[in-house]
Amino acid sequence: MFSVVFLLALLAFSVTGSPVEVRNSTITLPMTRRLAFSNVTDLLRHDEARLVAFGEHSTRGRRGADIPPHPTVPLSQVDLGGKMQGYTVRVAIGNPLTYFDLFVDTASAITWVGATLPYFSSIGVNTNVPVVVEYPFGTFQGTLWEDQITFSNRVRIFRMHIGVASVMQDIDIAADGVLGIGPTLSGLGALPSLPNQMAPTVIDRLFEEGAITRPVVGIFFKPFVANEDNNGELCFGGTNPRKYIRGPQYADITTIRPSSFHWGINQSIRYANIEILAYSPGIIDSGCTFLYLATDAYERYRAATGGTLNSANGLLQISLQQYNQLSNLEFHIVEGTLKLVPNAQIWPRSLNQKINGGDNDIFLIVKSLTTPTGGAGYNFVNGHVFLQRFYTVFDSGSRRVGFAPTIFTRAATN
Repeated sequence: MFSVVFLLALLAFSVTGSPVEVRNSTITLPMTRRLAFSNVTDLLRHDEARLVAFGEHSTRGRRGADIPPHPTVPLSQVDLGGKMQGYTVRVAIGNPLTYFDLFVDTASAITWVGATLPYFSSIGVNTNVPVVVEYPFGTFQGTLWEDQITFSNRVRIFRMHIGVASVMQDIDIAADGVLGIGPTLSGLGALPSLPNQMAPTVIDRLFEEGAITRPVVGIFFKPFVANEDNNGELCFGGTNPRKYIRGPQYADITTIRPSSFHWGINQSIRYANIEILAYSPGIIDSGCTFLYLATDAYERYRAATGGTLNSANGLLQISLQQYNQLSNLEFHIVEGTLKLVPNAQIWPRSLNQKINGGDNDIFLIVKSLTTPTGGAGYNFVNGHVFLQRFYTVFDSGSRRVGFAPTIFTRAATN
């Protein structure tokens, strides 16, 4: 019976929608950085967990062209040896209002709570639909509830499906849950009793209830700065032009699996007129720290820059002279070229001690995947070190991702 009730609710969402308390063209929320790593091992383990999950989509997603594997692996930020790393936003859920700090996950569609703060609401409705989110090294299990989410500017989603945790197996999280802003398709498979159904995402519901006019979310990060935590922003319904200096250039979501399940695009990469990576699919993911390339592309970049592997942290290291000779790393997408200037290609030296480096050491932020070009269905992962140099637009309505330069694109912050 619960399946019928849930499906009727989904139909009601798509046909009628609910009125909103305040109508805004965009909803802007500040994000707070929560990087709990104490050394480079934490960061690398954290990234490896997400990359393993991307690989799970490649090896297990064989049931059909449009259906990811079941159970789904939505790639929320799970660390093998520490806390989840990333950025949180504060939202209020239910009545009376309970404030939750939720990790923002661009690779998951499911929003859930109950990791640290218990969920209670006098108006919440239990749909009795189980929800399971499997990570590489842990599992979230719970039940889907229908409740309201209130944002900081009083805009409210009246009927949002929220996972409420009942089992947290081997998941260590320094927040109250996860706010999934991945494509709706990335949530397919998270409802075991309804394998072909997807719960509406936060972006879906804001759009369907009329709180925003476009199913779009813009993300802004500042580059890493020691002891600065409030350095990000989410903008639902569009973009914040004050955060970028020129309009976005877009790339369509790729059709190649598993990248197509996420915010995946096609791009080519060049360095000093050398083709590092041919035009091919990959994933845009704020949850990974570094920029990852297929093994052969990584070797071409290593050879071109002259970097040598540092055994203490696993990163490529270059001298000051080599740094002064670095060229731009160019990312070619459909509508234009994005450039990582030399300073954007290195780890912030103010954080060198956290990665077993000396104060003046220079480390590159490009890492290697475990497969060559074409080996996994994704040949790159543009992680946080890339996204902090551009304003990023995730447009689920037009199935595309956009990038705009900011005042930090060419900044020498590292």
